[in-house]
Amino acid sequence: MPGEIEPFLTNKEVAAILRIHPTVVDRMARRGDIPALKVGKFWRYRKSELAAWKGSGIQSARQPCRIETSF
Repeated sequence: MPGEIEPFLTNKEVAAILRIHPTVVDRMARRGDIPALKVGKFWRYRKSELAAWKGSGIQSARQPCRIETSF
C-alpha cells in the first residue's frame, strides 16, 4: 500500500533469513557488504532492500551472495 512505512529488521531477524550468525550480519553492515542503516548504535535493515540485494546477486569481496531463502 502506498505511503505505508516499512518496518526495520534487526540483525537477529536478518541472520535468521540469511542463516548466518548475527555478528556476521553486523560485520557485513560495517563493511558495506549488505544494505543497512545505522540507527543510533544499532544496524537496521529493510526487507525490500535485502530482497533487491539478494536478487542482484551482488558479491562482496570475501563472500558470494548465496542466499537460498525467499523474502
